[in-house]
Amino acid sequence: MPLSVPDFLQPLLAKPVAILGGGVSGKGVQRLLAALGAAGQVYDAKASEGTDFTAEAARQHALVVYSPGFAPEHAWLKRAQAAGAECVGELDFASLFWRGQVVAITGTNGKTTLAEFLTHALGEIGRTAKAAGNIGFSFSELAAEQAGGTADAIAVCEVSSFQAEAFQHFRADATLWTNFAEDHLERHRSLEAYFNAKWRLIAHTRAGVNVFVGTSVQAFAHKFDHPVTGLAAVATEQQPPDERLAGTIFAAYPQRENFVLAEAWWRARGLKGNDLVAAAKTFRAGPHRLAKVAERGGVVFWNDSKATNFHAVEAALAGFKSPVVLIAGGKSKGGDVAGFVHRIAPWVKHAVLIGETGADLAFHASTFRLAHTRCANLAEAVRRAAELASPGEHVLLSPGFASFDMFRSYEDRGQQFEALVRSSSMAASNLG
Repeated sequence: MPLSVPDFLQPLLAKPVAILGGGVSGKGVQRLLAALGAAGQVYDAKASEGTDFTAEAARQHALVVYSPGFAPEHAWLKRAQAAGAECVGELDFASLFWRGQVVAITGTNGKTTLAEFLTHALGEIGRTAKAAGNIGFSFSELAAEQAGGTADAIAVCEVSSFQAEAFQHFRADATLWTNFAEDHLERHRSLEAYFNAKWRLIAHTRAGVNVFVGTSVQAFAHKFDHPVTGLAAVATEQQPPDERLAGTIFAAYPQRENFVLAEAWWRARGLKGNDLVAAAKTFRAGPHRLAKVAERGGVVFWNDSKATNFHAVEAALAGFKSPVVLIAGGKSKGGDVAGFVHRIAPWVKHAVLIGETGADLAFHASTFRLAHTRCANLAEAVRRAAELASPGEHVLLSPGFASFDMFRSYEDRGQQFEALVRSSSMAASNLG
């Protein structure tokens, strides 16, 4: 079935659509526009041949579709609005063409794994489901690939606060909100503003008990005076061991929280709990999420490069019973660095610090008497961590910050870490 265009959008597509951002989202919009038979022009300041979205350029477009990296106050969006263009986020735009169901996943941590797991579990019982959104495969790409989908197709959409804060058209049939903790304060400026950006997703979820929120979300909703009446409040924290999950990534926290929330939604849909447990046994988490890389001389090396906020690092450290040499640091996202260092100090034998935030972390590490070393790059950090760790201990890359000061992405950071750990010179160094 061909894609249908909403009536209000048809005149806006008469001119080429301005696409702000040439990354994953922008490429998805390009493909969706091509499927619609419409033209698009990409503007990306970071491209090798960057195209500036000037006031003159803005007047050439009636519709602007922008990537999540563009904050509402971005100068390019202000120019578009001044020129009278309609501005729509990529996820919003894609939702206008999706005929299937939408299950939205959000949270400070765990949302990618939860989206991947639910997609896997639905596939295991024969449902047509695909993960999209903030997960690295845009909703626009999915809408184009599946020609808008069918009524029974399910888009499991990972939704970030950057995407939710300006929603206009997006509608979810259900929303699962795993947890909430300090993050992205470089964008949202305050913890409450960050929470409110995510809360907007609830207003864009179908009425009824279709919103499932974890323990920490409930606590912050109360703190910021948001009613949880009509929402499914799920006790996701401090749950006793579940023997059904033995041998799966969901046997222990932090992943256990994801399963508890998934199961609440699964049962509410009338699906069989045994099927979800069976899916948990065959599910494998994606890379860079607290993944064991290698063991060298009795020291185990772990890649948790996807841990780009404080909460994720603390959750990872809580899972270790023996001393940890932590490699941390990166590009700042705001937040209480002193509080973070104070909380992790009891868990860390030695902190090896890198990146833009290395100096700030070192200052607070001194304050809280956390042994630490600053390193100029990741290679030096891995060598130093290997020297500091003793047999039976762990070296953990769990940065707590964004990667863009030294790397292309958290994936690039994790891949470089794994290559360094597996290198013969590192192995020789660690073996003494």
